[in-house]
Amino acid sequence: MRLFIALEIDDAIRARIARFLEGVRGFAPDARWVRPESLHVTLKFIGEKPADAAGKIKNALATLEANAIEISFRAYGFFPTPRAPRVFWIGVEAGADLAGLAAAVDDKLSQLDIPKEEHPYSAHLTLARGAGGSGSPRWRKGDGPNRNFQRLQEKLAALPPPEFGTMTAREFFLYQSRLSPGGSKYTKLAAFPLR
Repeated sequence: MRLFIALEIDDAIRARIARFLEGVRGFAPDARWVRPESLHVTLKFIGEKPADAAGKIKNALATLEANAIEISFRAYGFFPTPRAPRVFWIGVEAGADLAGLAAAVDDKLSQLDIPKEEHPYSAHLTLARGAGGSGSPRWRKGDGPNRNFQRLQEKLAALPPPEFGTMTAREFFLYQSRLSPGGSKYTKLAAFPLR
């Protein structure tokens, strides 16, 4: 099973992002665009695990206590840099609470021998990945100027930074991801409340 932990996005915010995507998708036709229904705020990517691991993960996360988190979605950017873009993303602002939740999830799962994250948590919503390249936000050998998102960057530079809204996350989820030719399919396996 391919597993990850994430927050769901409110329907109203998802609808605003979907309209934004409709307006900009044509400026980077070779990119692999994320379907709006697949958008989520990842807290921890776990990866491939045997089926029995899901139960252990559920039990560990059920003991986690954290407060509800106010999250704003605004602006955009490119990983690893705007000059060498491989990933187009929307900004996620939530202060220290969101990073704290991600760290708490990381700590709980490390007790199950799931490796801790090597890099600081960086919340974002991935909208598109450049054609033929890695979706990793980290700099990779061979990265350099490319044209995957050049036209999109030019169009966005002429517009004010987009605002998609603010929501309060009151729970987080364990998801299973199934890869398919039409894109990944996500299934919620468990929900965990936030106070």
